[in-house]
Amino acid sequence: MQGTIDGFSYGLVTPVVAYLTACLGGALGLRCTARSLLVSSSWRPGWLALGAAAIGSGIWTMHFIAMMGFSVAETPISYDAPLTFASLAVAIVMVGIGIFIVGYRGATVMALFTGGTVTGLGVASMHYLGMAGMRLSGTLEYHTPTVALSVVIAMVAATAALWAAVQVRGWAWSLAASLVMGLAVTGMHYTGMAAMSVHLHESTSAVVGDSSADLLAPLMIGPLIFLLMAGAVVMFDPGMVTGRPDWNRTPVELGRPAHSTRTPSPSGRGGAGWRRDR
Repeated sequence: MQGTIDGFSYGLVTPVVAYLTACLGGALGLRCTARSLLVSSSWRPGWLALGAAAIGSGIWTMHFIAMMGFSVAETPISYDAPLTFASLAVAIVMVGIGIFIVGYRGATVMALFTGGTVTGLGVASMHYLGMAGMRLSGTLEYHTPTVALSVVIAMVAATAALWAAVQVRGWAWSLAASLVMGLAVTGMHYTGMAAMSVHLHESTSAVVGDSSADLLAPLMIGPLIFLLMAGAVVMFDPGMVTGRPDWNRTPVELGRPAHSTRTPSPSGRGGAGWRRDR
């Protein structure tokens, strides 16, 4: 017997709030990634780690906000806490690998492809691990081609978001990157949900239980507080807001590769004239 699925129990409220949350996490994380390219090498791991945690928390929170609107008419839903929080850890670690690749290798084609692929797989892994933690009187089944499509959406959009983020051209690019990252997460989520069906156990009868919102809201308090704290760090860093590096430091101190560093020209015009080392 197939369950009656409703992914929009609260109408457009949950998808809109979920998308905005994904954009917030993406904006903070991608801005931290961009900032890591403009600071000394000693500060770079910290910015990249903060970026990974922000994006991972945003992805995870977006997923479970969207799941607040998910219900199966014939059975109540609960969640396995260890698997639920394991999905958060997977998101942060895999996204971290992706942005560390871009943070240290720069905006090369290979770095963006590899980092975007790993980041997209992190989004997909978080989603399906989170779904595996869902408990109900039935079995989840997936349409394989649609699942594959959801993973491709995540990888392509994550790659595009990382590319936009590392352009380091101010808030316009960061905003565009965060909107694309939000699209990657929510697009992947709802495509993955479209691939799912619920096969109910034969003994299942219509029952009621606590709503998904009542179960999930307490779990999201920690990640939401972290996103607010990460936002405070971003807003109180002048270089983060302006997107400009510390011009008082040399390119080597900023951690740029030796073959691509730039030094002041002999013209003596301060920072206005730059030439590329050979």
